[in-house]
Amino acid sequence: MSNRGQGSYGGLMSLGGSRTTSTDESVLDALQQDLPDGAVSFDADVLSTYGVDRAMFCPAGKALALVHARDRAQVQHVLRVASRYGVPVVPQGARSGLSGAANAIDGCILLSLEKMNRVLEIDVANRIVVAEPGIYNAELSRAVSDVGLFYPPDPSSWEFCSIGGNVATNSGGLCCVKYGVTTDYVLGLEVVLANGEVLRTGRRTVKGVAGYDLTRLFVGSEGTLGVITEVTLMLRPASERPLTVAAVFDSASTAAAAVTAVVSCGVTPSLLEFMDRVTVQAVNDAFNMGFSAAAGALILAQSDVGGDRSVSEIKHMAAVLEEAGAIEIAVADDPAEGDLLLAARRGVLTAMERLGTTMIDDVCVPRTKLAELIDRIEVLSAECGLVIGVVGHAGDGNFHPTVVFDAQDLDQVATAKRAFDEIMRISLELGGTITGEHGVGLLKIELLEEEIGPVSLGIHRALKQALDPQGILNPGKIFAIKA
Repeated sequence: MSNRGQGSYGGLMSLGGSRTTSTDESVLDALQQDLPDGAVSFDADVLSTYGVDRAMFCPAGKALALVHARDRAQVQHVLRVASRYGVPVVPQGARSGLSGAANAIDGCILLSLEKMNRVLEIDVANRIVVAEPGIYNAELSRAVSDVGLFYPPDPSSWEFCSIGGNVATNSGGLCCVKYGVTTDYVLGLEVVLANGEVLRTGRRTVKGVAGYDLTRLFVGSEGTLGVITEVTLMLRPASERPLTVAAVFDSASTAAAAVTAVVSCGVTPSLLEFMDRVTVQAVNDAFNMGFSAAAGALILAQSDVGGDRSVSEIKHMAAVLEEAGAIEIAVADDPAEGDLLLAARRGVLTAMERLGTTMIDDVCVPRTKLAELIDRIEVLSAECGLVIGVVGHAGDGNFHPTVVFDAQDLDQVATAKRAFDEIMRISLELGGTITGEHGVGLLKIELLEEEIGPVSLGIHRALKQALDPQGILNPGKIFAIKA
């Protein structure tokens, strides 16, 4: 079946003025042979749009074609064609990523899975959901909630990030402090390998140790080892609507120290989030939240155990926060009030974008080092002359320092990139990591070896070679392949 009405080979030539080769034409012909009309696009504007994710400072090449796959067989076809001609493939979900992992490289096939977006099965008795990778996190969460179940991982971008992307980067979210991250819920995967073969990993049972844990190998692999076409996820019983406490502090470092006090107080909050002065005021200005102008930082904590126990836990955490130096405490007895506070937290990125172009870091340090991280970022902000707002999942030490700059000012752009990299180096010095949940992609390749060391990097390369000997799956992402 042909879909040349979607574009033309002449349209491809408009990409930078380059001419298509006979190999390119053979690839395009082969792609279209077993795909339905409209599945393949080589329109220059479409390729440009799909050629990037939401990351800053990441190069993007000129793709040969975009394929919208609708099922596993179509993904297999794309990879067989790519393998036959040695063409790189860049898998994509919602392209909401912040590390450049979904960015095009020259001559690649962009393989979009956004139309594979169905919930295939919800097994209430076994607390399992089986879904395609393109479904948004929020859509899956609502689907299982309708039958009294709960999928905990909930990135701030849950309304527009896909489950496949969450698995590919091992995303976390606001509830990690109590419930863990994506890998803690992935029971099994269906993966199409580079040669088009289908691998099924894991199982539907909660326990299972037969063989190597290949499921976890693919979680966080950012499309470099295979293309995920189906995900089996473990669920939990629905939690109660949480109660919330908000605590205002006069400084970010005092608030960061208070996080350690909460974590050590004997209560496990279902959410423990941090916002510094910059982010609090940005949210105030954007959403009229009514936070005090004197707020140097804000901590949000929740309890979702329900009933009197939630009331007791919230009161206990409020007392701990007050003792740790909070200058103002507000307990939201009504869950709806808590929803408003949580919406403000989820809206931080939107609020910060009103200040200028933003570059969002994603570092994680031991919780006892949070105050030092905050202090050093404040010093860095003053030294570089740029606003750096800090928000994050304080309960597990995962912060998102956000560098704000003028993208039209080349000096500021360069300074912002240096600040971004320096924040990662600070985190490594504090015993942390360069990425807690956004992934390495293109953005953090240079610092990966510094974190994991040459022996680990060699094992990464060996695994890549074993599963993708031609190196066609998202090449150049996470780490460079040695020639």
